[in-house]
Amino acid sequence: MEWSATSATKAYLDTLKLCGNHKKRYDSWMTKEPGSNEFISALAAGMKAKLIVEVANGVSPSTVALAAAARQTGGRLVCILPEPVPAESKKVIKDSGLKDIVDFKTGDPSKLLPNYEKVDFSLVDCKNDEYTRLLKLIDVNPRRSVVVANNLVGEKKGLGGHVRCLSDEVVVRSMKHPIGKGMEVTMIGKSNDIEKRDWGREILFSTQNKGEYNEENYQQQLDCQS
Repeated sequence: MEWSATSATKAYLDTLKLCGNHKKRYDSWMTKEPGSNEFISALAAGMKAKLIVEVANGVSPSTVALAAAARQTGGRLVCILPEPVPAESKKVIKDSGLKDIVDFKTGDPSKLLPNYEKVDFSLVDCKNDEYTRLLKLIDVNPRRSVVVANNLVGEKKGLGGHVRCLSDEVVVRSMKHPIGKGMEVTMIGKSNDIEKRDWGREILFSTQNKGEYNEENYQQQLDCQS
């Protein structure tokens, strides 16, 4: 899977700045999971994702993070929500200069997800009770795709390396990362290179010394999981 350290770094810094600005203005945007939004932004941008899909209960810092990644790759973010987007959330996206990049879709995610084919990067918020079903509904790009199961708390499980309707030539690797409240990242592609890379450190090295996501924190959290 081709990787762009430059795009990853730019998206990381853009997300760090944008989310930092919004935290000062909106208390609801304060997060106890430093680095998680920067991580997904750098990952999506670094792999050059064009079609990015987020399934969540509302607009959040992760929405800004993924939109920042799409801005770097020249792609777009489809944000699927169960309820209409509040005016305040629309203002956040507009003030971030991301209005033309984010396409909000409102309704039942299980009915909306099948409308998108060969998704390059997707994120499902596992606070949704039907997150397991939603993860399996994503039509991934078999050439190269990433599926993120976010907020994977406690015993909750993500894809676990199992993705539907893929040929034997496609490599699938799922790994739970010690980021945020729990995040499984599933890499999909036709290269055995996927089996050899630690994508947490890939982003770490791309964005070294540019934020709170650092080697010491990453290793400490990884040790806690083992």
